[in-house]
Amino acid sequence: MGQPSGSQLIVMARWPAPGRCKRRLAGSLGAAAAARIQARLTSHTLAVARGLSSPQGVELVLAVDGVAPRAARRWGATLGADRCLLQGPGSLGLRMQRQFVRAAREGAERMVMIGSDLPQLEASDLAAAFGALNSRLAVLGPARDGGYWLVGLRQPDPWLMGGIAWGTALVLEQTLAAMAQRGLEPVMLSCRGDLDRVGDLRLWR
Repeated sequence: MGQPSGSQLIVMARWPAPGRCKRRLAGSLGAAAAARIQARLTSHTLAVARGLSSPQGVELVLAVDGVAPRAARRWGATLGADRCLLQGPGSLGLRMQRQFVRAAREGAERMVMIGSDLPQLEASDLAAAFGALNSRLAVLGPARDGGYWLVGLRQPDPWLMGGIAWGTALVLEQTLAAMAQRGLEPVMLSCRGDLDRVGDLRLWR
């Protein structure tokens, strides 16, 4: 188990069990196939994250939803995470904010959060995010669906996670507006796509 670090990479993941993940994809491919894709995506994300975390001293934290603590810890160990925690209850914004607050309390000064369904993710994306936080207070990776695939902060701010229409094309717009109100001008990374629908499978390598 890793020790708390001055930099944390938090991967938000859902347990890849049929009926518990990728519901929109499951509507087209079936629950079992969607769960297999979720498992592959999570493995890919953690493999990329491990490539960044070791040389740069970044602690890799897997935050899991949809499974009990013991199974989550076993899964995290299998994937090579330094630690595996539960996301806890509540909306996506509340669960994200909870992880940022926890990381800050542990002494993290650079906190980057991503999801686990990013087929185009590369270690250079993550390195760029942490590099941006050396001089700026926030960083965002815009997504093609109007959301974002990465958010990085120097300190948690509940105003950035509340009042967001999660799961809609307004997420990025609303988040940028909330950041502007808080005096934050985020570094913007390259646009990426996640994998939620059958048409998105072309992104998978």
